[in-house]
Order: sequence, then C-alpha cells, then structure tokens
Amino acid sequence: MKHSLICSILFLITNCIFGQTKQDSLEIKRAALDYIESQHVPNPGQMERALHPRMVKRTFWTDKTTNKDYVRETTTESMVILAESYNKKGDKFPPSPKKEVKFLDVSERTASLKLIADEWIDYMHLTKLNGSWKIINVLWQFNDVNKHK
Repeated sequence: MKHSLICSILFLITNCIFGQTKQDSLEIKRAALDYIESQHVPNPGQMERALHPRMVKRTFWTDKTTNKDYVRETTTESMVILAESYNKKGDKFPPSPKKEVKFLDVSERTASLKLIADEWIDYMHLTKLNGSWKIINVLWQFNDVNKHK
C-alpha cells in the first residue's frame, strides 16, 4: 500500500512537471499513424496534417557503383506528394498493414517515437507548436538493410 502511494505521488509530480497529458499521448500517436496510414490509402491531406512544414526525413543508402554509403533526405513536400501517389494501385502494403508505435520519450513539447511498419523502422521526433503535435524529424531504415542499395 505504501509503495503504491509513493508511486502515485511520483507519477503526479512527474506529470505536473513535464505537463504531458493523456491527450498529448493520443495526439502524438495520431501524428505517427497519420504519417503511415496516409500511405496505405493515398491521402496527402492526412500526411500534411502529421508533418511540420520543415520536416526532414533521412535514411542511409549505398551507391551501387562506388559502394559508398551516403545520406538521402526527403522533405515534407515530397512526403505529401508520395502520400498522394505511392499506393494508388493498392499493392504496396499487405491487407492488414503493421503499424506499431512505441513511445521512447515524451516531454512537455518534444517526443521521440519508434514506428514499426511492415518493411520499415522509422524513428521520429515530434514537437508541440501552437498546441499541435507535428513530426519534425524522421530517420528510417528497411528491416533488411540490404535493401538500401
């Protein structure tokens, strides 16, 4: 009983200090799901809603000719266009796509997530600006890193 009381008090203090609420958690998860679901059923508006206008998405790639690794970047604009066209034929995802969101860290106005979605792993940073959670950074890779060529 004493342990439960101490844990409850610590939880309340921590929640008051950092200001993260259940609503924040729902909104953070919704942004991550909007990001992936907008690709399942092409929806550029849903992608745009999830991303900060200055979001940058990065991954590593290996040049086939030189065999040297380099970093590729994608912008919000490119991701919105991708969401409009990537899965138009409905053949890019399984019938029940995987979309697992893991919270790594959440503070009052920043969050870090891991999204596991079919062939990909996306690490995301989100920020809360003007009362809205937006994805501002994404670092991703294929589950099979050999696909990065």
